[in-house]
Amino acid sequence: MTTDRTEAAGSVPASPRIDAHHHVWDLSVRDQPWTRDLPALRRDFSMTDLAPELDAHGIDATVVVETVDSADETVELLRLHARDMRVAGVVGWADLTSPGLAGTLDRLRTAEGGTGLVGLRHQVQLEPPGAAEGDWLLRPDVAAGLDVLGDRGLVFDLIVTAGQLPSAIEAVRRHAGTSFVLDHAGKPPIAAGTAEPWATHIAELAELPNVAVKFSGLLTEAADGQRDAEHLLPYARPLLEEFGAQRLMFGSDWPVCTLAAGYGRTMSITAALLETLDEADRAAVYGRTAIRWYGLAHGSGAAS
Repeated sequence: MTTDRTEAAGSVPASPRIDAHHHVWDLSVRDQPWTRDLPALRRDFSMTDLAPELDAHGIDATVVVETVDSADETVELLRLHARDMRVAGVVGWADLTSPGLAGTLDRLRTAEGGTGLVGLRHQVQLEPPGAAEGDWLLRPDVAAGLDVLGDRGLVFDLIVTAGQLPSAIEAVRRHAGTSFVLDHAGKPPIAAGTAEPWATHIAELAELPNVAVKFSGLLTEAADGQRDAEHLLPYARPLLEEFGAQRLMFGSDWPVCTLAAGYGRTMSITAALLETLDEADRAAVYGRTAIRWYGLAHGSGAAS
């Protein structure tokens, strides 16, 4: 169900709650090859499906994120932003290595819903590992694209494995004029029961002021028997201590989170992990960081 976005104007909560990371897809429009071995995700997921969860947990707005490296999907997500008042921002995909990236971004921003474009993401986690400059994030053509994003005031979401964190750190360091967001906390090795070298890399990354982290995806990195606050706290603690609430943002990673826990349980475990924060810091994690980092606008369920 979509809603006329104009209905939201003037009704912005004082402390909006934002789910800064979720997905939608329609398998009749585009396959999601990564779900082929995940039968629970081999169906369509829409804002109509998500809306009851947002209502039940007081979520005012969302950021929808690309699922496959498809320019057409980005256009569709921007159209969703134009037509659904809850979708405050879109992290889409465009070819970061293209010499024509600047023109592509300009066209996207003038398309229907183009004002909702807040950043791009590429499936770096699927890129083959390289040595030193062979890492995808450190390639010269990728570096040029990251600079274009910075010039356009757009964010780059980093979807990397824990093993790719060193190249992510170097990319963030090299591109001080570009803002980054590390998705799913860099996928800590929770199932393996260890925090290193992930925790050391998180501390190194936190020294760079142009990167924030999504407090998301922890449950799906955990194994059966680990999906509770007690087991996740050793991974949540470094994020809180190193980045602080002003550079952390909540994301459900719905519907991927449903592989490990429903939306409600994801919310309740997140709340338990954040229970030591004061009201102002919780407001940051649950909305203010995303608003500031992505530049989310008025009239879309969120405030700037």
